[in-house]
Order: sequence, then C-alpha cells, then structure tokens
Amino acid sequence: MRAHTLQHVPFEGLGTIEAWLQQAGYRITATRFYDSADLPEIEAIDCLVVMGGPMGVHDEKIHPWLAEEKTFIRSVIEAGKPVLGVCLGAQLIALCMGGEVMANPVKEIGWFPVEAVPHGQGNVFRFPARFEALHWHGDTFTLPKGAIQLARSQGCTNQAFQLGNHVIALQFHLEATLRSVRDLVSNCRDELVEGEFIATEAEILSATQRNRSAGSHLMARILDHLIPGAGAHPEA
Repeated sequence: MRAHTLQHVPFEGLGTIEAWLQQAGYRITATRFYDSADLPEIEAIDCLVVMGGPMGVHDEKIHPWLAEEKTFIRSVIEAGKPVLGVCLGAQLIALCMGGEVMANPVKEIGWFPVEAVPHGQGNVFRFPARFEALHWHGDTFTLPKGAIQLARSQGCTNQAFQLGNHVIALQFHLEATLRSVRDLVSNCRDELVEGEFIATEAEILSATQRNRSAGSHLMARILDHLIPGAGAHPEA
C-alpha cells in the first residue's frame, strides 16, 4: 500500500500522520513542490494527504504548479481514493470540488477551541463536542456541494468537512508535534502580530506541549475512519 503526500514547504510535513501511516504498513512517497512538481500516476497510489503552506490557493502566478496540483487532487478524489487535507490542503480540496476560498474575517494563529457540528449521518466522522487545535490560517472556504460540515470555531465558521465516504478536510493542525510547531513559528514568526485570535509565540509553544497528545489521538481516529481496516493507533 502506498500513501502519497503533497508538501508545499519544508516546514509543514506529515507530523504524527507519518507514524500512523508507517504503523498501518504504508510506503510513504511525496511530491515536494518546493523541489519538484512531479506527480505520480493516480493508479499507483492508495491514499493522498495534502498538507499546509503559507501560499494561497489562487497564487498560480507565483506558484505555477498549483494548477497541476488542483487537477491531480480532483482526479484522486474522483477515483474514489481516501484523501485528507490539512489547512492549505483543506482549502485546495474545497476549491477543487466546487467551493470557494477567500480571506477569513480574522486570522487564526494559535491553539483555540473547536466545536463539533452535529450532523446525524452514520458514515460521517464525529468530532468531540469541544477540543483544542492549532490554527495557522488567514483564509477560509465554503463547503463544496454535498459536503457535511464537521466543525467550527468562534473565529472561523467552516473548520472541517467530509465529502462522500473518502474525503476529510481540516482547517486546523491535529498532526502537530513540538518540533513541527517550532519549525512553523520559526518560519512564520512575522505573522504573530496583535489580533483577537493570534497567540504569542510563548503561548503557542506552551499549549503545544499540553495539547499535542490529544491532537495525535484525534488525528488517529480521523485516519481510522478515512482509511478503515488499517488499525494503527500510534502514541503521541
């Protein structure tokens, strides 16, 4: 089994998703757009993980590979393969499947509460009623046709959705490790300005130490739901 990841910058990798995939027996390959835009044949992969990045989904003039990436993501989804999107990855999925991506009224940067949205669908993932998650975004999306909203926050209405049985998009970062958050802070420190939903560097790092284990277990639940039968439950 082969899991492929789309990575946009060196400092936003798989985090705890990597451990889950390894324990589930997947061979992990990657397209790292900052090095090369080479994409695999769709038939050669079994699932796709689309990670985050500081660029926007509409920045094709700056990052021409975005056009090919969007076509690839849509084709993988239409092929019925499991797809997980995180932050920019979630926005790309939303756009590829007919939603819109635009600036959110406020930026969310830091660990803030997320609330589950009740949906009553038996085959759709259910989040805990309330949990803490790491946010680092200024954009948001509308839901594609047929998508089920899964979560929201005070600062952003659409935090997560499921599309069909094999696509989940997350605006937030449950995959965060202490190292990955340090890398994110180091590379994006200039965004830590005063704002209603913008935490300080010290607050982000302190909360990461408290919350990363819970985030790891919640991400494992999502992957168990999205890729049933793998049965991997890595510790944080």
